[in-house]
Formats: sequence, structure tokens, C-alpha cells
Amino acid sequence: MAADEMVSREAVTGLIEEFLATSPGNNLGDGSGEVAWDSVLVGFAAGTDPLWQQYKEYVGAFHWTPWEVFNQHYRGEPVSAAELTVISWVLPQRRLVRQANRRAREFPAEEWARIRVYGEECNAALRRHVAASLSAAGHPAIAPMLAANWTIVNSQRFSYASSWSERHAAYAAGLGTFGLCDGLITARGKAMRLGSVVAKIALPPTPRSYTGHHDYCLFYSNGTCGKCIGRCPVAAISPAGHDKEKCRLHLARSREYVRESYNFSGYGCGLCQVGVPCEAGIPVKAARQALERGDVPPPPPPIA
Repeated sequence: MAADEMVSREAVTGLIEEFLATSPGNNLGDGSGEVAWDSVLVGFAAGTDPLWQQYKEYVGAFHWTPWEVFNQHYRGEPVSAAELTVISWVLPQRRLVRQANRRAREFPAEEWARIRVYGEECNAALRRHVAASLSAAGHPAIAPMLAANWTIVNSQRFSYASSWSERHAAYAAGLGTFGLCDGLITARGKAMRLGSVVAKIALPPTPRSYTGHHDYCLFYSNGTCGKCIGRCPVAAISPAGHDKEKCRLHLARSREYVRESYNFSGYGCGLCQVGVPCEAGIPVKAARQALERGDVPPPPPPIA
């Protein structure tokens, strides 16, 4: 993007799509030439969206609003929340990666572990590229996940949480709602990764077609499914929700398995993201149809 170039939602989406189409880092890191990600989804949220304050009240006071993270890093250029937009994107897992991980029973398939390392490196590069391109065009921007002071904190309510959540940013940007395992279910399913950038630019927000933060999950919508419970190799998912500590310990154990089995340094799991109805789409019919129609319901209630 050139300086002073007119920037629109379409231009930002094109910037992201072009990077993924041309970046040499968009691959599995195995020399095969297979790209890491399927076609991207992009959403936008206003810096004034009431959800940001609700996150601080629900997740914790440590969770940044877009205004906070921007002004922490652009102290010489103070802005109001109304001047900020959060750009969020979904990078769906490709079919071959999902198919490989469906066959896994305890630790991740090699393709999935490679995506967790090399695909996420591509995602980090995308964050830097979007922030740098917007800044060069006269719209200072920052990727919160790459901020030096981004951190994970102990949380009495959630075991641990972070100062910026890509899932919560994507929820605000109309890209999906949460499932029983805490994963975000998007129009391309739950098997995906997320990224975001906060920029000094006023772009129209993406309408949210949902009112509740569990609208896309069959278990919460009508009491059916729960297939992610059986997919978890360490019983970290139950009808009561997601045990983050069990999940974290299993991820730590996966490092040795990946190193010994696939001969590279990595980790992962993702078994609950595949072999389930929400793997590659929205399984709740009414919610899927609302998104397809472009329905805009009343403002969502506070997350609770």
C-alpha cells in the first residue's frame, strides 16, 4: 500500500490474500511445496465496540482494549477509540491436514504439527506485513500478539489467560462463536488459526450474525453432539467445558513425540478440532442460514 492510498475493507482483504498467495513462508516446512493455509476469511471490529470493555470485565482487567494496546505503542500519536479498527482473520486448515489429524488418537499428525510451527510462522509474518503496510500508507498499526509486552497471566477464573486473545478479537469481528472445547467455530469451521492487527483507520465493522457467544456450537444450541469430548486424548473436555490445565500439559508432552516421531522441534494436538461436525463449517443450521442471509440481530448480550 502506498502512502495516502485510499484504504477500504476490500483493500485490506486483498492485502492479506496477496501475501498468502505470494509468501514463500506459506508452506508446511517439509520441502513439499504444499501451502499451509486454505483461503482466508477477514473481519473488522470497531475500536468503540462495547465488547472490548466487556472482555476486560469478564476475562480480566489485564485484557487490552484496542485503544490500550495502540496507545501503549504509539505514545506520540494518541488517538480515540473511534479512530481505531481491529482487523481479524481466519486461516483455515487445508483438507489434507485435517484428514491426517482425524486419524490421530493421542498426538498430532505430522502435517498438523508442522502447521502449528511453520504455518504459525507464516501467520506471524502476515501480522507484521499487514501492520507495516498500513503504517506505510499513513495508518499506524500494531499486531497485539507480537507486542513485546504481550503476556500470559494466571487467572483464577480461567487458569490462565492473555493480554490479547485472537479468538475474542475474531468474535468481535463477526467471524465466529465459541464451542464446548473453547475453540472458535467459524464459517470455515474450528480447524484454523487466527490473527489480528489494530490500526488507526475507521473502517465499517463486519456485522455479527449471532447474538450469543455459543450460537455456532451444537452442544450449547440444542444439547446434542459433544463429539469433541471423545476426541480429546486426555479427557480435558467434558459437558462442563474445557480443562485448560490438562490441555496445556498434554501439549507440553507432545513436544517429545513430535521430535522423536517427525524429527523436528514442534508440538500440537488439535484432535478436538477434527472429526467433529464443526471441523470445516457451522453445524447449527439456523445459525449457518442467518450468516448466509446476512442477518443482523440486536446487539449481543454481555459474555457470561
